[in-house]
Amino acid sequence: MVMNFLYTKYMRKIFLFFIASLLFVFILLRPSFAANRYATCDACGLCPTIENGSSPTCTVDKVPGDWKSCVKCLYPTLYPLASNPNPSTCDTLLIDAVTNLPKNQMTAGRQFTMLGCITSGTSLGFNNQTGASSFVQKLLDVIFSLAGSIAFLYLMYGGFVVLTSQADPERLNYGKRLVYGAITGLIITISSVFIVNLIGSGILRIPGFTGAI
Repeated sequence: MVMNFLYTKYMRKIFLFFIASLLFVFILLRPSFAANRYATCDACGLCPTIENGSSPTCTVDKVPGDWKSCVKCLYPTLYPLASNPNPSTCDTLLIDAVTNLPKNQMTAGRQFTMLGCITSGTSLGFNNQTGASSFVQKLLDVIFSLAGSIAFLYLMYGGFVVLTSQADPERLNYGKRLVYGAITGLIITISSVFIVNLIGSGILRIPGFTGAI
């Protein structure tokens, strides 16, 4: 009877000591559990050097040239248009300790391309009913802008040729042809913009086709 009592008493002490030891170890290692975790790369191509340890750190070695424009497009809540993103903070790479997912998620319905930031106009994602029309709108903006710029440059060059022709009939006619061709190109470009906007947003009312150039 006495032996059983002593055995129970010592076992209780051993058990309490074991629990206290576990709590001590947990408290001691808690900072490492709470330390930031980082993804290897973000959606805009930023791939820093991650130094592991009790407190992992993120060191940026190389920043993609279009990284700032990209994060403003894909992470608008984190980096508004008027902000100046700082890659050294590695905010786009932070991992949520609870969900084990990126802490700052990309905004759905956005895609960053060589044409700039393309949005679908909704929160359903880029591959929805307005995604294609948004992409076409952006592409047409670039094409019309380039066509107008080229026509304007030809107009300036034609005027320069006319002014420097010095009564040379051949050079004068060449300059006139450049001017007439540039004016014709500008008229065609402006007419194309008007017609495309009229059909896309005015008549067909294509979703996501804003008609803004």
